[in-house]
Amino acid sequence: PVVEDDIDWWSKYYASKGELNKCGSYAQKGYETLTILSHPLELHEIYEGFSDFCRTFELSRGKTKFEEENEIVGEFKGLFKVYPLPEDPNEPLPHRTMENLPSNSLEECVVRVYIIRAIDLQPTDSNGKSDPYIEIELGKTTIDNRDERIPNTTNPVFGKMFELKTIIPTAKDLIIRVKDWDLLTSDDVIGQTTIDLENRFLSKYRATCGLPLQYNVTGPNQWRDSVRPRKILYDVCKRNNLPVPELLDEQTIKIGDYLFHLEDFEQEKHLTIHVGDDEERLALYILHKLRLCPEHVETRPLFNPIQPLIEQGRLELFIDIFPRSQGSPGPVFTITPRKPKPYILRCIIWNTSDVILQETSITGEQMSDIYVKGWMGGIEEEVQKTDVHYRSMDGEGNFNWRFVYEFSYLPAERCISVKKKEHFWSYDTTELTIPPVLNLQVWDNDKFSADDFLGALTLDLNRLYKPAKDPDFCTLDILDDESSNAVSLFEMKRVKGWWPCVNVEGGDPELTGKIELELEILTEEEARERPAGRGREEPNENPKLDPPQRPETSFLWFSSPFRTFKNIIWRKSKWYIIGALLLICFIIFLLLFLWAMPSAVWARLLRIPG
Repeated sequence: PVVEDDIDWWSKYYASKGELNKCGSYAQKGYETLTILSHPLELHEIYEGFSDFCRTFELSRGKTKFEEENEIVGEFKGLFKVYPLPEDPNEPLPHRTMENLPSNSLEECVVRVYIIRAIDLQPTDSNGKSDPYIEIELGKTTIDNRDERIPNTTNPVFGKMFELKTIIPTAKDLIIRVKDWDLLTSDDVIGQTTIDLENRFLSKYRATCGLPLQYNVTGPNQWRDSVRPRKILYDVCKRNNLPVPELLDEQTIKIGDYLFHLEDFEQEKHLTIHVGDDEERLALYILHKLRLCPEHVETRPLFNPIQPLIEQGRLELFIDIFPRSQGSPGPVFTITPRKPKPYILRCIIWNTSDVILQETSITGEQMSDIYVKGWMGGIEEEVQKTDVHYRSMDGEGNFNWRFVYEFSYLPAERCISVKKKEHFWSYDTTELTIPPVLNLQVWDNDKFSADDFLGALTLDLNRLYKPAKDPDFCTLDILDDESSNAVSLFEMKRVKGWWPCVNVEGGDPELTGKIELELEILTEEEARERPAGRGREEPNENPKLDPPQRPETSFLWFSSPFRTFKNIIWRKSKWYIIGALLLICFIIFLLLFLWAMPSAVWARLLRIPG
């Protein structure tokens, strides 16, 4: 089926589960959902285990000793009906309850097995996880996707379709195993489930291919069955001894004494541009009235033959069976797991304002040596830092510094995908999906002790707080979770303004500064067309970042003693320095004067006899 925009099979799956944050615009466009079953399909309350046509009886080998266990050697499929005979042999026999039986000849079929995901698998590795993959056995055919194992997880998303050919009933038992991949030893079976394809093929509930809620000839929900709804309706009526359907016009079908009108089913329905002919849509609505098997995903428990009574996890899947006698199968659903797309976040740190002052200068003034560092959540090893704005006396910092982060993003699920090894000796990486969060922190730089934390800002790129245009209006109210001003950077593409930095170490959030940022999100192709380097490195463009015009007092004091004296000590204490120099000069002059006086003068002054 054709996939449009952000719509794929997973959109339908998540919309059906009610996880609207992962289905993109699927629900808003009015597309139909499917049925999610928390149990095997045959255990649904209306399907009677698909034993409506025939029941399965296990055949056991006889025991020679009492303590021996029964050995199952085969199955017998059949159904017994007892009819009371009339006393008068000339009277007609009672009406048979089973007529129009399916053919008992061999039927070649194409079987498509769609494996969605596994849930809570029993871990088999020492790290408490597994490296699961799927193995399918049908008759003498065995296929697997061992090369596509999913490492280090107990909740793998497989998104894999397997297509097999079989002849029913010669090969009817479909065995699905979830196995754990091992590098040096044989692979372990985590659990398995067995599905009787013959029962589904013969059941009156038509469990061969689930019926969707709408008949679409194009789009993401294109009809995938080998026959159309009208033909299915005819076969079902014949099978169940119902009158043959009559098409009175394109929007009316008559079955016996019942008339079905298309308008009765579509009065409140939103029809998309992908729907098919009226008569086919009407036939499909009638089929749903007959409680046939709908389009679904079933959940099957997994059991290990060694511990047959202990569940080893669950497996979500659905199966399509297409008899060759009914024509070629329809198109395949693409259920491949969503692939993240590369994105680039550019964050320009322009300025800070009103940052708290943590240090005291040698002249007794309050100051901070401000710098900013940042990283994307889940990619902590990619921490980037600005240069240092030294000796900020009023909390103002000037940077003109660009952070650049590359990450993989899943637009439909609004998460970033991170792959990393849990340990340096790990053979495979583990994939995590987390929200796209930018973490920024403002620090005070110290040369001889640990740097002091001043404040932090955490921005969810999917729900970005609308910034203030001026630092005077930048308050903690911007970070209010209930604010209706939140926007998505992936939709806005570019945002610039002032955000508050907070410190919650004391319990309540405290405003400890303000930071002016420019955030821009780009695809990989857009980033190639408009290159930009980190910091102020080349290519320094889009936009070009010039070194900031910082005050003359902004420098590392012991790296330039003359500038320290000129811009710090002299500016602060020049009159004290001038007075001290004059005093020193006066004292020196006085001492020299006293030293140079003649001895006669000293004698007269001291009245020393001559």
